[in-house]
Amino acid sequence: MIHIIVFLTLVLSLAAARLYMILPSDTKRRSSSHPKRSTCNLAVFLGSGGHTTEALALVSAIDPKKYHHRQYIVSEGDHLSAQKAKALESSIAERLQASYGTQSYSILTIPRARRVHQSLLTTPASSIVSLFTCVYHVTIKPNLCFQESHSGFADVLILNGPGTCFILCVAVYINKFLGLPAPVVIYVESFARITSLSLSGKLLRPLVDRFVVQWPQLLSDKGRGECVGWLV
Repeated sequence: MIHIIVFLTLVLSLAAARLYMILPSDTKRRSSSHPKRSTCNLAVFLGSGGHTTEALALVSAIDPKKYHHRQYIVSEGDHLSAQKAKALESSIAERLQASYGTQSYSILTIPRARRVHQSLLTTPASSIVSLFTCVYHVTIKPNLCFQESHSGFADVLILNGPGTCFILCVAVYINKFLGLPAPVVIYVESFARITSLSLSGKLLRPLVDRFVVQWPQLLSDKGRGECVGWLV
């Protein structure tokens, strides 16, 4: 019994040490080991409603030639966000005078961690289903399945809420914990959050590589993050 306790203590200590090593900090971000490349793959979570509008506004401002493959992640049943993503890609194709048949984007649908008005009693079960799905797409599929189109899940992952984006971040951390390729995670707090952070922002602030807010008063607590002004 004592040997089991010692073994478990050792395993937990090593896991805690590994987790501490992969947690981001401003120093680590400045000395990032991610190689600079001329092009990369972008993934962005569309959280429905205003979150989708803001996320697509961010994507519309990037150089599509640099972020040559764009993956839009939508929650199950959120057909409107998928339609808006397709409309944006259509406008990008027209702007680049490219053939719309040659798609440079994809749409990934994942189960919701928690549906609107869902009982708190059933939320853990739906969150686990959502997590397993995210782990499959972020960890298992890119690393165990051969993909000729592009390697890895993404080089950059943009999040701006709501709750399911936390599940995506956890899946990314599984890659980091195992030493597998993982995207740089950027969280952009919603423009609507003026005086206080959202729950997603509070949860993801210590985890993401870059934490961006659009109102300076959100950083009044001197916590990690950066204010870059209005983005949407």
